[in-house]
Amino acid sequence: MPPVTKQNRDLPTINERIRFPKIRVIDTDGGQLGIMTPRDALRLAEEKELDLVLVSDKADPPVCRIMDYGKFKFEQEKKAREARKKQHTSDVKEVKMRYKIEDHDYQVRVNQAKKFLNAGDKVKATITFRGREIQHRDLAESLLLQMATDLQEFAEVQQAPKQEGRNMMMLLAPKR
Repeated sequence: MPPVTKQNRDLPTINERIRFPKIRVIDTDGGQLGIMTPRDALRLAEEKELDLVLVSDKADPPVCRIMDYGKFKFEQEKKAREARKKQHTSDVKEVKMRYKIEDHDYQVRVNQAKKFLNAGDKVKATITFRGREIQHRDLAESLLLQMATDLQEFAEVQQAPKQEGRNMMMLLAPKR
């Protein structure tokens, strides 16, 4: 038996690569053909111009199926592509403001956050302090909590308002 190299390991276990004394064989339509040697099963597969593919090597005896391996591989790749296409990665969008924000500007930020949350993204609300403004942490925190209550039907607070240097931030995640 040849040594198992990395190149051989990556190849699928089909046809001559199946090395078991006895295997259980399944036909193309799903019917069981019984337990036989790989050589006999391979002869059956070649008669139908198909491949003998190892489905489960953990079973006793291992299970092989007679199928068109190229078509099978294509279908698997197609399913994987579809799954990747349907997958949505949630980004973190940021809404920046100051604690002395005017009411209309605040409403604009809330609407931006709503739009981001409806798209399935998380929202990081940040308030920046300049100079002596840092003394008014309580006003900034109350503004962030106000934003959380305004957005409570769209979002849940994932991280409560907390101070990081000259910024105070809060993280909102869309409601499921």
